[in-house]
Amino acid sequence: MNRGTRVGFSFLALLLIGVVLVLIFPAAAKFAEATARELRYLWWLILLVALAGWLVWGTSRRPK
Repeated sequence: MNRGTRVGFSFLALLLIGVVLVLIFPAAAKFAEATARELRYLWWLILLVALAGWLVWGTSRRPK
């Protein structure tokens, strides 16, 4: 499995987990929608997405 395939599977898994969480926790989906509407709270949502991306891809790297 090459790097591109692994990145594709990681992205697909992250997307699938997000969809499942939205279906399980509809209140979180309403929160995300309300947050996206209010510009002053949007940076919290961006920060949470960035943290999730760092946890998925940043912590899986092997130390040098």
